[in-house]
Amino acid sequence: MIYYVLQGHELQNDVQTMIQVFLANRHYTRVEEVTGEITVVSCMEKGIASAMLYRRREKVAEWSMPYAEETLTEKEQKRIIKRTIYELLKAETGIRPQWGLLTGVRPAKLVRILLEEGKDDAECMAFLTEDYLVMEHKAALALKVAKAEQKILQGNKPEEISLYIGIPFCPTRCLYCSFTAYPLHQYQNRVDEYLDAMFKELDWLASYSRRFTMKNIYIGGGTPTSLNEAQLERLLKKVEELFHPDDSMEYTVEAGRPDTITREKLCLMKAYGVNRISINPQTMNDKTLQAVGRKHTVEDIRRVFREAREEGHENINMDLILGLPGEDAADVRNTMAEIMKLEPDNVTVHTLAVKRASRLREELDRHDMTTAETLEQMLDISAEYAEKMGMEPYYMYRQKNMVGNFENVGYCHPGKEGVYNVQIMEEKQTILAAGAGASTKTVDPETDRIERVFNVKSIEDYIGRIDEMIERKRTGLPQGGRI
Repeated sequence: MIYYVLQGHELQNDVQTMIQVFLANRHYTRVEEVTGEITVVSCMEKGIASAMLYRRREKVAEWSMPYAEETLTEKEQKRIIKRTIYELLKAETGIRPQWGLLTGVRPAKLVRILLEEGKDDAECMAFLTEDYLVMEHKAALALKVAKAEQKILQGNKPEEISLYIGIPFCPTRCLYCSFTAYPLHQYQNRVDEYLDAMFKELDWLASYSRRFTMKNIYIGGGTPTSLNEAQLERLLKKVEELFHPDDSMEYTVEAGRPDTITREKLCLMKAYGVNRISINPQTMNDKTLQAVGRKHTVEDIRRVFREAREEGHENINMDLILGLPGEDAADVRNTMAEIMKLEPDNVTVHTLAVKRASRLREELDRHDMTTAETLEQMLDISAEYAEKMGMEPYYMYRQKNMVGNFENVGYCHPGKEGVYNVQIMEEKQTILAAGAGASTKTVDPETDRIERVFNVKSIEDYIGRIDEMIERKRTGLPQGGRI
């Protein structure tokens, strides 16, 4: 347990997230006075900002800096608070976080905003490396991704929107998973009932969306291909009937786990106009697949990928996770070498995040977790192989509780960018969402104001309360001719 005390300010989230960078995967509790084994005190009073570390109620370290009270903005206050904790815990732990003071999920977004303000590359790099202590190679990555995202986002038009469809079923729950996903064997008798309810929601969204131009459709989960062939065709047919996907749209199905993919499903997706799929191995090491709860082998991945190519799928993404329990840098090198042989069009490289709702969080003491140093090697290996495959980074985001406080990066061949990924992460386009646990996000293109409309997560509640989910959208979405 890590305790923390705030004095002279209320920036609780900034304090906790900065502590988590150095002392990850613990429980964090705000208290009013120093207590317990470890307490961090964050103080901002009378022109001095300080961070103090206490062990068993005795102060063992402190780091302070002055600030000008009369010119202090909220943004600068947050930066200073994070800086004091950063310097305190860097000295105490010996850890030098590669992203410096940045704890948010969208580092490239910060750079893109600077570029839109007219800042040049040098000014962007200085902002990251000097103001926020980001290491130079990470700052360069953020700049490169920001420019790639800017090219995509510059094409946005106010009337364009996207659609997310959530299929919350999986054959089994992976060790690291925290998504809204339910074991298929428990819910197989309710899948068609779930689809019936979701189709009702899709009917309403189709009517609403007629005043806009649909640009991207993304069917995710869970694992959409956990549906059987008849159910998958029901879904694809409904999407075709309501939204008329064509070559002007990016239409993605997250095929996900190879043990759910059949040649017939690949044929169906191709026949109904799906032009981008994900086949997500996470690793190309059988021992790890078994350890994290995957019911397929590396050979299954190879077979499904070959079949997808044979059925005409020309834009295939593969998701990988670095830092899975028990893996080392050699395992990642093997994964990347095997992926390179398959020649995918996109590769999305995730670093493991220990999420609160995952089995991994519950069983943390039973697993050998990857160190930050090893994960840095793994990221270097993945970037090396992406370059060998002729891919460039185009998309990046970060999550809380990531091992080593690193990042997730999407790489692709030119022209194979996952546009929906950029839109949802950079929050520049309205995305309507259907299904259990789905979140609709509206974006005002003039003010960048964001509003959200949430669906319930429980399958039973979603089915039973589908009229309420529609009513939430009826009252929560802008009803005019534009958003």
